[in-house]
Amino acid sequence: MTRLRISRALFTSLLCALVVSTPVLAHHSVQAQFDIHKSVSISGTVAKIEWINPHSYLTVNVKDADGKVQKWAFELGGANALRRAGLSRADRGGIKPGDQVTITAMPARDGSNSGFLQELKIADGRAYKFTTDANGQ
Repeated sequence: MTRLRISRALFTSLLCALVVSTPVLAHHSVQAQFDIHKSVSISGTVAKIEWINPHSYLTVNVKDADGKVQKWAFELGGANALRRAGLSRADRGGIKPGDQVTITAMPARDGSNSGFLQELKIADGRAYKFTTDANGQ
């Protein structure tokens, strides 16, 4: 009977460890999803900004050469990165749908219209930088 109790305790412990470690395994690397050696620059109109955890998202409508609107989706860093850049969840940095923006981002490796936001410039002159360049600027 003691052996059965030890087996159950061991099984329960392993199951708990697996459940607790699952969120750690789910987190992805920026390098796995985005090409860190390239950048893309686009200009368009903010369609939506989502302030969610662990990463926020910005959707931008961009007109192509034929005048067709394409949706681009950009992943932003976590809450701390946004605060360091000057954005807060409370005021969303004053960014709202309809704002004209220019974005510099690392493009998605899969070629989709998405990227990891590096710099956001608003038509009124505000600029938010989310990463540093090779010189630490």
